[in-house]
Amino acid sequence: MSIKKLDVPGPKAQAILARDKKHTSPSYPRDYPFVMDHGKGAECWDVDGNRYVDFAAGIAVLATGHAHPEVVKAIQQQAEKFVHISSDYYHDPMVSLGEKINEIAPMKEDVGIFYANSGTETVEAAIKLAKYVTGRPRFIGFLGAFHGRSMGSLSFTASKFTQQERFFPTMPGVWHVPFPDPYRPLFLTQPGDDAGDAAVDYIENVLFADALPPDEVAAVVVEPIQGEGGYIVPPPHFFPRLRKVCDKHGILLIADEVQSGVGRTGKWWAIEHWNVEPDIVCIAKGIASGMPLGLMVARQSVIQKWSPGAHGNTYGGNPLACVAALKTIELIQNGMMQNAATVGEYILDALAEMQSRHPSIGDVRGRGLMIGVELVKDKKTKAPAKQLRDAVVHGCFERGLLTLGCGRSATRIMPPLMLPKLLADEGLQIFEDALTEAEHQYL
Repeated sequence: MSIKKLDVPGPKAQAILARDKKHTSPSYPRDYPFVMDHGKGAECWDVDGNRYVDFAAGIAVLATGHAHPEVVKAIQQQAEKFVHISSDYYHDPMVSLGEKINEIAPMKEDVGIFYANSGTETVEAAIKLAKYVTGRPRFIGFLGAFHGRSMGSLSFTASKFTQQERFFPTMPGVWHVPFPDPYRPLFLTQPGDDAGDAAVDYIENVLFADALPPDEVAAVVVEPIQGEGGYIVPPPHFFPRLRKVCDKHGILLIADEVQSGVGRTGKWWAIEHWNVEPDIVCIAKGIASGMPLGLMVARQSVIQKWSPGAHGNTYGGNPLACVAALKTIELIQNGMMQNAATVGEYILDALAEMQSRHPSIGDVRGRGLMIGVELVKDKKTKAPAKQLRDAVVHGCFERGLLTLGCGRSATRIMPPLMLPKLLADEGLQIFEDALTEAEHQYL
């Protein structure tokens, strides 16, 4: 039985869309006309009263769900005291957050923190710190990566050409190498070979041997699980070997956990799935339940080499964002991270069963509640089915499910970490209904 489509956008939404068009930058990549009114947990409602299951969470931001009462209360209580004090001064929520991050950071060594407002700012800070500490001018990034849109982080971003189009030259000195994609490996490997080995072999035996002296490289910047690039989970050998290469040549390893961190994968940090410690980790999105906050976290032995005035900002460590982050961490620690692991495994199993019934599902992958469904024209050729994927995303919206695409032809499932199984089932039912309709149209 097919699911009834909503009459969207409704009249109130249409009126707001018309007003928005007059003044808002057209550069925003909006996929469908959802005009939000309010939300609770993993559900939200538009201005015309239509209800949605949220598998997008504001692009993996709303870790604790919409308007969690404890997060809202923490923000309100802080706002009654003071809303802002610049990072030229001190306040307890900022210090308390630093202490908490030190407890959960993916390094055994104590860490230092640079407080920012967004993911791209944390990457910019990490780039500057790596240059400052090593005195080296070059970096290694990966094809398919997304690290932000400001000019330094944009130089590493390689997921869509439109993100760099007309902005060249970006920061010089970034060398991109293939990210190990087990589903579509760019290197020819024998059956059973590890695509991660092939990627690191390329860095060591080709890049370092012929083109890029390793003592010129300040850092490798990498997402533990690629986000915009397709929710790609690298194979087992990749990160352990990459860590060894960095250690061998004195290269810093920067883990961009902006989308994959803060409990989303069932661990605090996705890189922990490979038992590897980075030198610097970039944190944003889910850390403050929707308040703008970014954290560049580095080993003390690295960050202490910065001198006063080497980097700074005005809004970083904003007290409202800090108290939201402290409450977010508490809630994730007290059950939501475990829920992400449990419900994530439940969804992966359901999608694997769904895959057996649908010719367009080429691959299902992920950790916790960071799940990608790769849609293809043919399972043998693995040809991307972008039009079909886009139709599924829009079809989900029309039926009451918020989700987004990523990569060449993947749909991503990234709901709030408190998602109950009942809503997971409802969302999956809507997804399959939209997928069935799209397959009839495009296959």
